[in-house]
Amino acid sequence: MRQTTLGTTDIQIGQIAYGCWRFAGSTLEEADEKIRTALDHGITLIDTADIYGFGEPAGFGGAEVRLGEVLSMDKGLRDKMVLATKGGIIPPRPYDSSYDYLMEALDNSLLRLRTDYVDLYQIHRPDLTVPFQEQARALNDMVKSGKARHVGVSNFTIAQTRALQAHLNAPLVSVQPEFSALEQSPMTDGTLDYASETGATAFAWSPLAGGKLATGKGGDTKQFARIMKTLDRLATDHEATRSQIALAFTMKHQANVVPIIGTQKIERIAESAATADIKLSDRDFYDVVEAYRGADMP
Repeated sequence: MRQTTLGTTDIQIGQIAYGCWRFAGSTLEEADEKIRTALDHGITLIDTADIYGFGEPAGFGGAEVRLGEVLSMDKGLRDKMVLATKGGIIPPRPYDSSYDYLMEALDNSLLRLRTDYVDLYQIHRPDLTVPFQEQARALNDMVKSGKARHVGVSNFTIAQTRALQAHLNAPLVSVQPEFSALEQSPMTDGTLDYASETGATAFAWSPLAGGKLATGKGGDTKQFARIMKTLDRLATDHEATRSQIALAFTMKHQANVVPIIGTQKIERIAESAATADIKLSDRDFYDVVEAYRGADMP
């Protein structure tokens, strides 16, 4: 798989990342196979969060616990991956980005993951009650302690990202918006432009729109029908699956976009990895944009 640089760091990652949102329900054997399949196909950044597992039998931290068990089975796996986690969502508050909470959240994540550090720690969602100076102090100390090599944000507006960055000692190396053929606002709200401006990596969560673009189900609007028709046509043109075209769309943008896949099926992990070899044309890309907008580009 093609490699790209994580933000302004010297860390190389695959052009596609693997997310652990639904990972907590896996058996240990299933989880191990998923991680190994991802790594074997060049998907080296593994993205998780402490909230993953909440609302499921595994509970809060469940995905990190399962991933930590996988890592404990083979100590060599940790060195093969770029490990990212997130914190700051704590129902029903719902968010807490205070200094004390974030520092404790990272320590707890490290215990669950059975590792001494993460390569990337991101604040999961903006907490509107905590000053950015305080949030930045936590991120600065995480990096200073060596428990997090780098830091980033998820679901922040550009104004919030800039406000936080103003108090940091090191650059935010990532932003993580929802971005897909069915959710294209990061191209117009400045998020992807910010990534280009600063060199931050843009991790696209839900690049298949929660599975809607893969299954073709869950959307009954004219916009959804237009997008599906366009993706299907491009899939035929490129001898690919609709899911691959949807992922390739996010990767075609000029910003350093890395889609995070969350499939729990081994064959879909391998299929997604092959997306890195699909070369959409500029016209292909704009066909999807125009299907979303319902009008030609001005």
